[in-house]
Amino acid sequence: MTYAWDIRARVQSEGGAHVQEDSCGHYGPNAWIIDGATALLEPLNLPSASDPQWLAQLLSMKFAQASAGTGEHQRGSAQPDDSGVRGVLARALEEIDHEATALVGNEKVRFPSAAVSVAQLNSSGVEIASLADCTVVARMPDGETLLIRAELADSRIPPEATAQARLRLLQQDRELRNTPGRLWVARREPEAADHAHVVQIGRPELLVMASDGAWRAVDLGLVSGPGEFLDRSRNTLDALGLLHELRMHQQKIGEVADDATILTLAPQA
Repeated sequence: MTYAWDIRARVQSEGGAHVQEDSCGHYGPNAWIIDGATALLEPLNLPSASDPQWLAQLLSMKFAQASAGTGEHQRGSAQPDDSGVRGVLARALEEIDHEATALVGNEKVRFPSAAVSVAQLNSSGVEIASLADCTVVARMPDGETLLIRAELADSRIPPEATAQARLRLLQQDRELRNTPGRLWVARREPEAADHAHVVQIGRPELLVMASDGAWRAVDLGLVSGPGEFLDRSRNTLDALGLLHELRMHQQKIGEVADDATILTLAPQA
């Protein structure tokens, strides 16, 4: 069996800040999507346009490097190793920690964070690990549509909070991330992999990975749900059309647009 992905669509759109803080990629059996969290604490001024962009871009590179080190190559695609998708996530975060130490020492609280999902093909289908609120939608051979997500990043913030109170609570939430009982995200702690939401599904016909900025098309009712979102992301042209419609609608209602990324894949035969 071949453990590699065919890419059907890879589409990104910058949000209102005009700094792309999403990233995505694939190598061999692994594919991933990264959504850098908007900076709310004092920045560290990492060497990029923003701290979240630095993390998203470097983490994508580390996923590729971690994927390249998994097992032997057959017909140009790497075999998944025994550590599974958690191992890929942990190795990438360990490399981020190494890079971070040289730049900012032991600083963790102010270090940028990201939502992430990693999908790894294996003999049983696909194993998916997620931290925070990237969304994975899979269309199975029997027509069933599956949605996989760990936790909405801001779900612990009361919706009735005033703008001032919400900002204070969001900042407090950032300070407490990656601690017991709180939201675990991709930051610089390899142990975050132990707290990832991991599911094993069968071999899908099609898999779509989306950042929360792209998923706004569902939140705003432009598409009816996961099934239609997948159908409208099947190829590059359709995915571009969906994000264009989303941006036009956000402009109409005065919503500040978030970065949006769609990565659509199918297992190689």
